[in-house]
Amino acid sequence: MIKLIAIDLDGTLLNHQKKIPDENIKAIKEATEAGIKIVLCTGRPRRGTQPYFEELNLTKDEFLILNNGCSLHASKDWCMLHAHSLTITEIEELFKKVENYPDVYLTLTAENDYYVLNDFVPDLVQADGDLVFTQVKPITMADLKGKRELILQGMYMGEEAAIDRFEEAFRPDLSEHFSLVRSQTYLLEAMPKGVTKARALQELAEDLNIKPEEVMAIGDAANDSEMLAYAGLGVAMGNASEAIKVLADRVTLPCDQAGVAHAIRTLALTK
Repeated sequence: MIKLIAIDLDGTLLNHQKKIPDENIKAIKEATEAGIKIVLCTGRPRRGTQPYFEELNLTKDEFLILNNGCSLHASKDWCMLHAHSLTITEIEELFKKVENYPDVYLTLTAENDYYVLNDFVPDLVQADGDLVFTQVKPITMADLKGKRELILQGMYMGEEAAIDRFEEAFRPDLSEHFSLVRSQTYLLEAMPKGVTKARALQELAEDLNIKPEEVMAIGDAANDSEMLAYAGLGVAMGNASEAIKVLADRVTLPCDQAGVAHAIRTLALTK
């Protein structure tokens, strides 16, 4: 019996127009009415997630895993239940890697802000900020050290070819100290070591006294792979890559065909 459904956002709950299909909204409502808890699991920060969560119009307290597992929130008052953040020393180590890569920028997701360690905001970086409804702010390392807010994750950002070169050069070294994921062609994301969506999902399941076999996870990308493996029922979207599909127990319809609704109704709400 499924008691908790973890749902990725981009390419999963959202279609390729960044909209939630009506059938997904209806099916999620049906799941909550059946007593199933819902957790949205995304690499996005709070500002880039909250408008979509509000569109679901859920009346019960549900949950959100943000920043690829760096923070776990209850939807009531957006209370942070668990958080894993980068230290200034870790950020300095991340920043050193871009010294000889002027076409790669280190961006940082804080509790309430989105920064780029640079003296200006590159267009490519702001384009990503626009996707999460946020104005990116340039910041120096000195100013960052004066901040008291949590820095939840770092993201190396650049054109695909630049990130390819950067990743080839530094992935082995970075992987020893950080959790890495290439969730988009222009992004290489770095979280505190051991932090993934799956770890946050496990923390939530333990808080709720829910077993892994009572969890269904739905996703489409590399940053969903661990949570698909953790869940008793891992479901890949029809638009996922073959590498993700082979990790899943089931494959649902693509995001443009309300694959989340199809998975909920055929796999979680069946008697």
